[in-house]
Amino acid sequence: MMIARALASALLSATLIAGAAVSAEAKDWKSVTVVTEGAYEPWNLTNSDGTVGGFEPELLKDLCGRMKIECKVVTSDFDSAIPSLVAGKYDVIMDALSITDDRKKVIAFTDPYAATPAVFVADKTGPLAKAPGTDTTIKLDTDARTPTMDDLRKAFKGKTIGIQSATVYSTFVTNNFKDVATIREYKTSPEHDLDLAAGRIDLAFDDATYFTAAFAKAENKDLGYTGPQIGGLVWGPGEAFGIRQGDADLVAMFNKAIAEAKQDGTIQKLSMKWFKLNVVP
Repeated sequence: MMIARALASALLSATLIAGAAVSAEAKDWKSVTVVTEGAYEPWNLTNSDGTVGGFEPELLKDLCGRMKIECKVVTSDFDSAIPSLVAGKYDVIMDALSITDDRKKVIAFTDPYAATPAVFVADKTGPLAKAPGTDTTIKLDTDARTPTMDDLRKAFKGKTIGIQSATVYSTFVTNNFKDVATIREYKTSPEHDLDLAAGRIDLAFDDATYFTAAFAKAENKDLGYTGPQIGGLVWGPGEAFGIRQGDADLVAMFNKAIAEAKQDGTIQKLSMKWFKLNVVP
């Protein structure tokens, strides 16, 4: 996953109110509880033995070693992560979480450790296999219409697009395609892959690095990219750890460790291992 991810305005307001009760006192950070989805491969995944692996858990292990703190990783649904963080259930969110203005009203972010494009996927032998812009990359600062986006709207008219709920990608697809296509939301990304492979939806939209891993699974062998890879500030500055606004000292600790891991090449090394491309911002 990576996050990825946006929240509805009503949820943001409710979460902000709840967060007002959380103490802003500085803490002596010896340990933190980090929540992740554990189902957004290759960002994070749950191994057969119940442990959590992937790009982010390996990066977290490195960062926690630099900070000399104990990091306990737990898994939970993505769409409950921010409210639970603000309520004090967890200390850190690690789930391909995109930095957005709406989220910054509710939580704090570390510096980004990745910045990745997103893309549509369809049956690679079907009529949508070569949508306008396929094999190209476009950069968007906002989700404003462009000639390529207008061509995609025409190509996807009357189709059904699957997206993971509560993500920046769900907001983007809804804003740009809800008047021409049916939007179907899923709690996890593998669920939209399942329906796409079974022909129950026509397209899915998600992070390109997520699909890199998804395509390696036998059940997704007939799926492929269609349309352009979409990058740029439309997704925000990148993916980062989410932390409560009152825990500025913890943000500073993570930022120092992230800067060191960028400088010595650790993040790039993990990026190449898990994504086969350099996603360092």
